Amino acid sequence: MKRKSWSVTQLTTLNMNQQEMQSSSMTGNKPSASTQAYLDIKEIKEGVVVLKDGSLRAVLVVSSVNFSLKSGEEQNALIATYQNFLNSLEFPIQILMQSRKLDIHSYLDKLRSVMQQQTNELLRLQTQEYIEYVGKLIEFASIMNKTFYVIIPLIAGGGKTGFMSKIMNLLSPAREISVKQTDFDKSREELMKRVSQVAGAMGGMSLKSLVLSTEELVELMYNSYNLNTASPIKIKSIGDLDLSPGE
Repeated sequence: MKRKSWSVTQLTTLNMNQQEMQSSSMTGNKPSASTQAYLDIKEIKEGVVVLKDGSLRAVLVVSSVNFSLKSGEEQNALIATYQNFLNSLEFPIQILMQSRKLDIHSYLDKLRSVMQQQTNELLRLQTQEYIEYVGKLIEFASIMNKTFYVIIPLIAGGGKTGFMSKIMNLLSPAREISVKQTDFDKSREELMKRVSQVAGAMGGMSLKSLVLSTEELVELMYNSYNLNTASPIKIKSIGDLDLSPGE
């Protein structure tokens, strides 16, 4: 008699289904809350993440530096600069590293097209050998791209609203929306000052940085919460890869 084997994924799925059935029976088949109910994010607008508590977050994508290729003096200087940067901060920051798989098949297809048009036999053979080498490499190992982010927060000053202001907001919802937008604009301006400070410090360490836009923030959040379904980064040209050490 053969034993039926279960993979980890199958066991996890079975366990989740059993839990959902038990939960449904206990709650009387009430609809479960959406995923958004468990996230702290309220909205993303104007290149800023707005959390449910009213605080804001901006995200910088930062290039990397090959520390091991630096000389001893350069390494010490880089460490000292980074230490001074941390000591100068008057607010907390978060550093996030995200790894995503690279899809370079389109890049290899482009190389094959170039190889077929190559008139120099030696260059054609070298291109073919390079394609075969990279093809075998990606068969045995996943090529990953690491992206570094710096998350900059701002706790919005939630001042108390007076009684008359509350009455006016109830009588005029448009006024309340206008006040909220004004508060957001002021908070965003203060947040951008912090972003400029961090970006300047990154430049002092020979690191390039860029503030993520609204669309890029949405993509980052989606990929962060859907690691298994996030599509790999497709590389069409070797120029799309930032291989420089950030100098």
